[in-house]
Amino acid sequence: QVQLVESGGGLVQPGGSLRLSCSASGSIISINGMGWYRQAPGKQRELVATMPSGSTPYYADSVKCRFTISRDDAKNTVYLKMNSLKPEDTAVYYCNADLWVSRYGRQREDYWGRGTQVTVSA
Repeated sequence: QVQLVESGGGLVQPGGSLRLSCSASGSIISINGMGWYRQAPGKQRELVATMPSGSTPYYADSVKCRFTISRDDAKNTVYLKMNSLKPEDTAVYYCNADLWVSRYGRQREDYWGRGTQVTVSA
């Protein structure tokens, strides 16, 4: 019913910037929230930033003031602008979407992208 596709990852030097994009496609009725998670090797997946509909964005303390989350609901797309990147930001970044979809009529479901690799290294 719905697919999420991330893009924009890559290799950057410390202090550099990247902009991640995640586009959702399918039978989407409305967006409850979209956000970004990340998982580094040997660590559990953690929330990076989320943008609920009708509420204020949330940022993990580790990325606050460096990352900015934004949404283009007309395109069902969420972005993550990452500035002043640090080696500890290295991880696979996953897009998450909490959506109302037309599956089985109308249903609220949670979706995940397949991830995009971000590597910060000199």
